Amino acid sequence: MFKLEQTYSGLVAGVDEAGRGPLVGPVVAASVIIDQTKIIHGIKDSKKLTKTMRELLYKQITQNYVWSVGIVHHDEIDRINILEATKKACTISVANLAVKPDTVLIDGNMKFHDPRFISIINGDNLSISIGAASIIAKVTRDRLMLEYAKEFPEYMWHKNSGYGTKEHLNAISLHGLSPYHRKSFKIRSSTL
Repeated sequence: MFKLEQTYSGLVAGVDEAGRGPLVGPVVAASVIIDQTKIIHGIKDSKKLTKTMRELLYKQITQNYVWSVGIVHHDEIDRINILEATKKACTISVANLAVKPDTVLIDGNMKFHDPRFISIINGDNLSISIGAASIIAKVTRDRLMLEYAKEFPEYMWHKNSGYGTKEHLNAISLHGLSPYHRKSFKIRSSTL
């Protein structure tokens, strides 16, 4: 999975996000620069890993590589829309890196003004740095949602991470929206 990074000269960062689809909470992007002398095996798209494996890899990635996150919260998502919020989170995560990358590989097909940013469709399966970023973004967001769940346990965010599951939609119909819900997202359900 490191072949893609090797086609570019200089420092290469991989970027991915978590949290575009949920009804609640932030969108989190992560950037990772892989140290070629310390390849961690098992890194791939976070959605293809168990929670236990994600946590294990998160620890290894954060201890061995240069990484950072960018977070855009629900209220800003409502103001600027989820696409712009995702792009902003990606840009923040790159800006937060301790070293400046020469090339930035981003999962997906988003367009950026910065010429260093290159979108790679299915990048989390093609690039180890994007795969590592997907793990950092997912674990970071899941941990935030666990904190929110302590405050609002009725929405079961500890299980659904804010996605529109039947239980989550039922909780919304019973309790209304929490302060963390994205008001700009249209919540459609026969239960509401």
